[in-house]
Amino acid sequence: MKIVVIGVNGQLGWQLNRRGKKQGVDVFAVDLPDFDITDHAAVDMLIKQSHADVIINAAAYTAVDRAQSESQLAFAINRDGPAYLAAACESNGIALIHVSTDYVFDGMKKQPYVETDPISPLGVYGRSKAAGEEDVRKILSAHIIIRTAWLYGVHGNNFVKTMLRLGREQETIRVVSDQFGCPTNAADLADAILLIAERIAAGREIKWGTYHYCGDGATSWHGFAEAIFSLTGGHDSLRVKKVDPITTAEFPTPAKRPSNSVLNCDLIKNYFGIHPRPWQESLGEAIRQIIVTSNE
Repeated sequence: MKIVVIGVNGQLGWQLNRRGKKQGVDVFAVDLPDFDITDHAAVDMLIKQSHADVIINAAAYTAVDRAQSESQLAFAINRDGPAYLAAACESNGIALIHVSTDYVFDGMKKQPYVETDPISPLGVYGRSKAAGEEDVRKILSAHIIIRTAWLYGVHGNNFVKTMLRLGREQETIRVVSDQFGCPTNAADLADAILLIAERIAAGREIKWGTYHYCGDGATSWHGFAEAIFSLTGGHDSLRVKKVDPITTAEFPTPAKRPSNSVLNCDLIKNYFGIHPRPWQESLGEAIRQIIVTSNE
């Protein structure tokens, strides 16, 4: 199987490249500065020359707050880039796996979101990702869109690494407790995507469309932070003694976040047989890897 990974410098793209090669997959991975997803001609050339079985788009503009003032760039990366990829894949008969986000929802639903729920993004980031989804659906029938949430991992910047850094610097940390979601280990998501790509490459029947994948179980950002420190235990030199819960109103941000980002993953379980691990199990594994990496 040959795949092209767009966005290899990000935490998901890095894992796709690393884990794909470990599994014996022929991986060609690209990112800035050598490849720009907003360059239509460059996208066309890459896809045409790739001879890949599957293109995986893990590239995204993910600076949620900064997107409010950089909307043009956010839409160029999150909408136009995927549209260029979809068009090139359509012309060359190649399938596309495109990664999207829980932020396409407004968070007003009380239950976990399913794939067919109406979208209503709250900010520029969510709107740009929703527009990318829409263009992929319109342009390319052979697509899989995977919405994920609260992504973290060994590589790149994320909530887990931020909490560990703050935990070494401060005795008390204040974390929002009224926003809920599903922490997702980038390594787990990469494995799920590679499994789907393998099924596509093997020519097996595929139900094209949108799927949700995130860690099993839900928590708040506050609960996530407490779990990080609990699982870190004696493995790291932490100063933190207390994690205080605060409300969203006490921590204003330029972009409004959905209060409920919990995703229902039954569809990907039932169709692909992919069962996400409990988020606490995956988190503990990632923390051990992060600490080992930081101590090397």
